[in-house]
Amino acid sequence: VQLQASGGGLVQAGGSLRLSCATSGRTISYYYMGWFRQAPGKEREFVAAINWSGSSTYYADSVKGRFTISRDNAKNTVYLQMNSLKPEDTAIYYCALHIPGRTFGTRPADYYYWGQGTQVTVSR
Repeated sequence: VQLQASGGGLVQAGGSLRLSCATSGRTISYYYMGWFRQAPGKEREFVAAINWSGSSTYYADSVKGRFTISRDNAKNTVYLQMNSLKPEDTAIYYCALHIPGRTFGTRPADYYYWGQGTQVTVSR
């Protein structure tokens, strides 16, 4: 399974970006998918997740109301729409596949396939 994250870049505070995570090698239709981020010197942290059908979504408190996760199973792709970006959102963003059969979780250890990451930088 390969996950390819894209869409990162440099944006001013208050701006928006849309990240994409394209998956190949396996259909993602039956998997929970998640987005994490890691800033320099910090641990990887949960950002958002979505269930297999898209009917349930989960967000970290720090991004709730600003970020939206969605998926298109026909395209094997998950998205993260990020609005009202803040400098503290600066990080490398990773998409990941949740371990099937495991109770849904938001720890990195609950996910077993990861994309390579895409850099998001928000300037003041």
